[in-house]
Amino acid sequence: MFNIKKIYLTNDCKDYPLANEIIKKTGAEFEITDDLIPVMKEISASSDPQSRGKEILLLTENRGDFLKKCPGTKYYRCCNYQILHVGSYCPMDCSYCILQTYFHPPAITFFLNQKKMENELYERVFKSNSIWRIGTGEFTDSLVWDELFDYSKYLVNLFNRQNRAILELKTKTVNIENLLELDHNKKIIVSWSLNTPRVISEDERNTTTLEQRLEAAAKCEKKGYRLAFHFDPMVIYEGAPDDYRKTVRKIFDYVSPENIVYISLGTFRFMPDLKSIIRKRFEKSKIWCGEFFPGTDNKMRYLKPLRIDIFKAVHDEFMKIDKNLCLYFCMEDDKVWERVFGYVPKLKGGLPNILDESVKKHCNVWTD
Repeated sequence: MFNIKKIYLTNDCKDYPLANEIIKKTGAEFEITDDLIPVMKEISASSDPQSRGKEILLLTENRGDFLKKCPGTKYYRCCNYQILHVGSYCPMDCSYCILQTYFHPPAITFFLNQKKMENELYERVFKSNSIWRIGTGEFTDSLVWDELFDYSKYLVNLFNRQNRAILELKTKTVNIENLLELDHNKKIIVSWSLNTPRVISEDERNTTTLEQRLEAAAKCEKKGYRLAFHFDPMVIYEGAPDDYRKTVRKIFDYVSPENIVYISLGTFRFMPDLKSIIRKRFEKSKIWCGEFFPGTDNKMRYLKPLRIDIFKAVHDEFMKIDKNLCLYFCMEDDKVWERVFGYVPKLKGGLPNILDESVKKHCNVWTD
């Protein structure tokens, strides 16, 4: 998936063995630099900064925290997910990707100071007395880096001997070969972003098909991994409810419901600036066409009745298969929860508790 044409390595990272490994694997031209600002200006000046940023790899250090709380909002129910910020951006190209506007400009970046990340995890997470749900798939794809080096091996071996946290590896790839030979000790959830074949075809360029993702999920399940799926963003179009119902049913042609830890649902929502980027970069996409209005988080959202209708179609299809499946909304309010699920999260101890309980049921984590 990577099409790296130039690598910039910051001077403070030139002695990292991993840097040499990545440079050798890509075969791309590289330059050691003390200043990435000119590089970022070059990307910004491009006629298509989002595409140009996918051709450049920045290897540097993370000077902030590796562990970050998922950026939710007080107006919508948040699950208290923790992001392990290992890098940013992605060689795949989805029209709706928020990273196109989140980073200015976007550029594929990987942080080399892994020892700092390890120390942070040991001090904040592995020594704690809480359950932590952590994932690497918020600012990048979790498994895409396996094309450059054995990153999933490193992460699984980092998490598999502690008892406080699960690591979720969220992906649209099928880069699972490393995972299949590892002792994960039920500390890893492998998850896939799913959508209808139409949305995948029209709005998820350079990604794998629905069937390929589910085939990879089946292979992971056979190796004892716990699974998760994310229907986010769900897109409303003519015929969408039936398409999403078919997609739900297809999941269970490949995997068993009892090994799914949770499934998230969320409709397409976007910052206003993203619309012009989609129209420019994805001329055939109609994802931005719909009945949108500004939400309380300043993102454009489908009208609530439309969201409820598409959610109910998917929820009801899942319930036909297994009423014990753990479904939840990403960034929705209590009214939507009540109308679709028939309850609000606080009746079950809050959304974080709902997910923690499902993690404890399926995975090998606990508190003293």
